[in-house]
This record gives sequence, structure tokens and C-alpha cells, in this order.
Amino acid sequence: MSTNPERSVSYVLTKYVTVYMSKDILLLDQYTSTREAARMLRHHETDDIIVVDEQNQPIGIVTDEDILSKVSDVTVLAESTDLKGIMSTPLITINEKATLQEALHKMRDNNIRKLPVVSKKNEVLGMIFQSTIADVIRDATAMPSRLLSPPVKAILGNLGFVLQFAGVLLIVPAVLATILNETTTATGIYLTTVLLLVTGFFLNSYGEKASLNLHQASILVFSSLFLLTLFGTIPYLYISSGEETNVEAFANAFFSSAAGFTTGGISIIDEPENLPQSFTFYRSFTQLVGGMSFIYLVITAFYPESKLQSMRGFISGRTLHMRELFGTITVIFTVYIVIVALLLYFFGEQNMIDNFSLAMSTLATGGFLPNSTILDDMLWQEQVILMAGMILGALPFTFHYAFVRKKFLAPKLGREVITYFAILSGATLLFVGVSGLDPFNSVFYSISASSTAGLQQNSLEGLNSAAHTILIILMFIGGCGFSTAGGIKIFRLLNMINLKKYLYKATRMELQPHTRKEIKSTIIIIALLPLIASVTAIHLSAVENVSYENAFFESVAIITTAGLTADVIDSDTDPTTKMALSFLMIFGRLEIIAIIYIFVPRLG
Repeated sequence: MSTNPERSVSYVLTKYVTVYMSKDILLLDQYTSTREAARMLRHHETDDIIVVDEQNQPIGIVTDEDILSKVSDVTVLAESTDLKGIMSTPLITINEKATLQEALHKMRDNNIRKLPVVSKKNEVLGMIFQSTIADVIRDATAMPSRLLSPPVKAILGNLGFVLQFAGVLLIVPAVLATILNETTTATGIYLTTVLLLVTGFFLNSYGEKASLNLHQASILVFSSLFLLTLFGTIPYLYISSGEETNVEAFANAFFSSAAGFTTGGISIIDEPENLPQSFTFYRSFTQLVGGMSFIYLVITAFYPESKLQSMRGFISGRTLHMRELFGTITVIFTVYIVIVALLLYFFGEQNMIDNFSLAMSTLATGGFLPNSTILDDMLWQEQVILMAGMILGALPFTFHYAFVRKKFLAPKLGREVITYFAILSGATLLFVGVSGLDPFNSVFYSISASSTAGLQQNSLEGLNSAAHTILIILMFIGGCGFSTAGGIKIFRLLNMINLKKYLYKATRMELQPHTRKEIKSTIIIIALLPLIASVTAIHLSAVENVSYENAFFESVAIITTAGLTADVIDSDTDPTTKMALSFLMIFGRLEIIAIIYIFVPRLG
């Protein structure tokens, strides 16, 4: 296959400047004499000097032309003139994580042909030249035919990294199964881990880690979820009863795996607590991996580090870095899980493995199926702990970050969190009044629906239409942006405030480009989520012989990855339907819009 020159140029311009910078740089103190500087230029056979202060921080640049033009008589004045007197300042630099395209833009805006490349600590790492970038572009347009185009290699490289990362994480439940001497479960998880690591290594050998555009990032996110779900079926196949046909066994395993990695929570395994404990832990762990790692993946793919500062919901007055954000959030959620597990233990749940499984499933908003006895006979204190965990999972990741860092929240983030609690409070009061359940359980189910956690103790099949409607609306709305919750997300609804401006061509251009894009995405999601759920409900109502109301409730729970159920789907559901619903959970986790970007990239 031949490579499209335009795509090749677009691809190479996404590369970091550090890949093509020259590391042969000359750093001299600002008080170095001009004569000594000229001698050093000749000795190092270079044309540029980066001038540094006493702390070795770059403050200016001197070229060989500066020495010739600014020192009128070198034999007389060179001894008494230092670099501070002839340097060009302030020094214009570029960050090591910037792309070639960003470097070109900065050169153009400042009418210069070279840029010192600096690290996060403002240390000079090298120099990127306009002529070097021109050579890179020229080489890209003259590329010979190759098997894989650069965009494909970029997708494969990132996909390989994601699979390897997931493989390393799944070692945790594999080791637990080994310690508990549950050989069958351990074998299945180890096999999944090996396949993820090997596949990731194979993809990395054919691809390379590079920045992605929106279309490529959408393909990456879908591919990641699909392959994680596919490989995640192996432990389910190992513990299957053996009474099903091969097709039924695979459909059941794929559905259950999808429910885990997408945090859908719906499962067709009856009484999973009767299975090996390490398997219950594995199921909850996949929800955690799917909940948190998916958010990491989305931020990485759709929001490169250069754009993090403008990303919705971040804290005011602080420059964030990807590694810092990920590390902090991972530690925070680990602490949350430990606290929830210990509190459950304190109030009487003596099995710590079950406690950790339930804590992970709650904070990842993954949920448990209703006939699981793990939720039976829980004290009200334990239910309060779970409700708090579900709410934490539905709040933005940066809310937790701000809470720990003791920083004030950005206004937009604060408005999103307040709006979430306002919607939850209003809906809860209505649900308490119409559901017919006791007030405490009504609050529990309202939180479960709004956080799309899906925790429930009884089937919701018998609820009246008004109660069903409230829960359906809560599932559709979902939690906050960049949380483990599903649904449309609160921040998108807030963007609809500008819908009137967007609809009128005369005022549309008043909106920022990213605001117009978010409004457009929200309109698509609001239109497609109910439509897809309605079509799915028609099918479920026919094949499962249930009322359309219950079928629609189940369909909404699937597409929003909420996990609440009205007992429509079970092990007797035909394999084709279960496979279709599995993909529906994946599409819902992608919030539909990523699928649109794959097939209609111009909408991005």
C-alpha cells in the first residue's frame, strides 16, 4: 500500500521536537567575554551560544552573526564586552513535549529560525532548527511505498502500550488466585495476562508511540476496549459450567467480560459469590481497570499534554502534567478502596477479599447483579459507605485531585459538581415519593442510577412507570465528566446553555471552537442514546417476551453502562443478542461519539 504524502507530513509534524533536535549545544555564562565566546564557537564548530545565568538557567542567545555585527572592532572591544551585552533576550524556547508543528508555529510567530528545547525544569536539552523540520517534511513527501502507513503505526504503537499496561495490572488477581490455590482461575487469568503482554509487544514491534488525531484516537479507544473484552473472556471460559455449547459459552463469557471492562455491571452468572473468591476479585478488578484506565486512555488520546491546561474541569492557577495527574489519582483511588474495604470489615463483613471486590466495583461504578447475596443483609452503615463510594466514582477525577491538593476548584468544575448534586437531590426526592420503596432504599437506588454504578439488592422489574422514568433519566444523565460513571455527563448538559447561540448562524461564531464542538457532540449523544435504547428495547421485548417498559429500562442500563436490571437478560438469552448487547456496552462506554468520529472524522 502506498503512503499518502499529505498524511505522512501530517504524521511527522506530530512528532516531538526532541526526536529531531540537535544535542550539540554550547552553553556559556552571561559574563563570558566575547573573545572567549568566539574562540569557543570555533572550537565546537557551532554557530550559536545559549547564554545562562548563575543558576544555569537559559536567559538569551548569541549567534556568530551577533558577534560580528555587535562588536564593531573585535581586536579592541572583544576583551571588554561580555555575552550579556550582546545577547538576544528574552530567550524564546519550546518545551520538550512540543511537536514539530508547534515549533513551526512559534518560529513563524516570532520570525526566528531556531528554538532551544527545554525540559520541565527549564534545562536546555538541544536546539530545533527550521531547516531540520523542512528536511523532515521533504523526506516525508518522498517516502516510498510501505506496508503500514504512519497513522496506522501510531495506532498500533499506542494500542500495544495499552494492552501491555493492562496485562501488567492483571497480574494482581492472578497472584491472588495463586495464593488462594485456586488453580483453574489462576490459569485463566495468567493466560489472559500473557496474551495481553505478547500481543502488546507484537503491536509495538510494528508500530510506534506517537500523537494521534481525533479519528485515530477514536479507533485506538475502541480497539483497546474490544481487545481487553476479548482477552478477558478467557477466565470466564475456564470457570464455565461446561453445560453450554461452545457458542453459548463464548457469548456468555464475552458478555460478562464486556460488563466488567465497560463497568456495565450486568452479569448472567447466577450467584457469583459461589465461584472462587479470586474470580470475584478478578471481575471487580476488570471493572477498576476499565473504569480508571479508560479515563486515562481518553485523556491521553484526546487531550495531549499541551492541551491539559485548557481541558474542562482542571484546577485554576496550576500547570498539570500527565504523569503527576495519573500518579496522584491512582494513589487517591487506592486509598479510597482500602478505606471502603476496611469500613465494611469494621461493620461486620469479615471476608476482606469480598470487601475489596465490592469496594473496587463501587468506586469504579461497576456494580453487582441483583441475585448476588454479597449485598444481602447489609447494615444501614454499610449501605451509607457504598453510597458514598458510588458518589466518589461519579465525581470528576480532578475533583479528587483538588481535594487532596487543597486547591480551590476551577469555576467550571465547581459548577459541574454542584449541578450533579442538585440533579441527584431533586430526583431522589421525587423517587422517594413515587417508588413505593422505603426512603433509605429509594436514596440508595437513586445514587446507584445517577452514578451508573448499578448496585442493587432486588430486581427493579416491579417498579411503577413513574419510578422507572426517574431512574432512566438519571442513568441517561450519568455522572460528571472524566469520572468512572457513564451517561451523557453533566458537563455536556451545561454546554447546552449555549445551544441558542449555536443554532443561530449569526451568533455561532461568537462561541469558542471547542464549545461549538462540545455542543455538537452533546446533540449527537442526546439524540442517539435514546434512539439506540428504543430500538434495542423493541428487540428485547420481542425475544424475551417482556413488557416494553422493562425492556427499555434494561436497554438504557446497558447503553449508559449503569448496570441496573429488570431481570430481562439472563443465561437463556440467545447468543446473538448477548453478543450485540456486549458491543452496545462498549459503544456506551465510548459515549457513542467516538464511534461517530471513526466513521465520520470531519465531525471531530
